[in-house]
Amino acid sequence: MKPRSKIQYGILAVILFIIEVIIALYINDSFIRPFLGDVLVIGLIYCTVMAISSYRVITVAIGTLIFSYLVETAQYFQIIEVLGLQEFRWARVIIGTSFSWWDIVCYSIGFIIILFIEKKKILLRE
Repeated sequence: MKPRSKIQYGILAVILFIIEVIIALYINDSFIRPFLGDVLVIGLIYCTVMAISSYRVITVAIGTLIFSYLVETAQYFQIIEVLGLQEFRWARVIIGTSFSWWDIVCYSIGFIIILFIEKKKILLRE
């Protein structure tokens, strides 16, 4: 991957991070925070990994999806309490505290969006 591409992924990761922080701090609704935030977090993780690695698009996309599923599964097993981190707000925000099938759906949608965007980028280069 070209250094320019890595910089672009890095910039996008920073933008997505800022959006996620704004959502977490200032938005408390029934759509953007619980659904759009979960779709965007997949893009954030994906762009971060793409900015610092040289793995293929599909490898990073699938890895990101699996990682998000594992975090959600850990929430099901109440990993925050198991690790004794319930007193730390940052841990509750980053890891999450409750399992939701809707989160799995949102992560899957984020994964599909990533593949769609990357496929469009490849088609535009040809």
